[in-house]
Amino acid sequence: MSDRVVVLEVARLEAAHLAGLVGQFAELLRESAPDDGDPAIARLVPSAYSDDEDAAREFRALTQSDLLDRRASDAALVLASLQDASEIPEDPDDPALLEQVEIRIAPETAQAWLRTLAAVRLVLATRLGVVDEDDHEHDDPRFGVYDWIGYRLDGLVAALDNED
Repeated sequence: MSDRVVVLEVARLEAAHLAGLVGQFAELLRESAPDDGDPAIARLVPSAYSDDEDAAREFRALTQSDLLDRRASDAALVLASLQDASEIPEDPDDPALLEQVEIRIAPETAQAWLRTLAAVRLVLATRLGVVDEDDHEHDDPRFGVYDWIGYRLDGLVAALDNED
């Protein structure tokens, strides 16, 4: 990965939506208890031993809390870098809603962005019932946010991998 700052240009409204999604994700992490049965949380901490349920349960008990804490810390970093860009004017007709804003992603927070966007997309996939590509209906509007997060994630990966 590059040591350069990545500049993400989005509409202010888009930044606000992204901040809202990451905020909801952080809330999900805060409210989740170990083994609460939430399928989205289970997808964020996949089984380490698919052939041994007892070993998988023990491993999850030892690692889930730390992994979810790291995900919460990552989400906090993303939210902090979105703070200024996602401020919405009080007037819904204010043209500032559609103005382009820059989100500067410093090298030290780029990995947090990647992990957070991927995790938010996993949560959305779980909620939408996406297990593989065939489960995704491109013309179903419920998948719009899922696709949008994937688009932003792909763009960020490409920007970080680009050495030009």
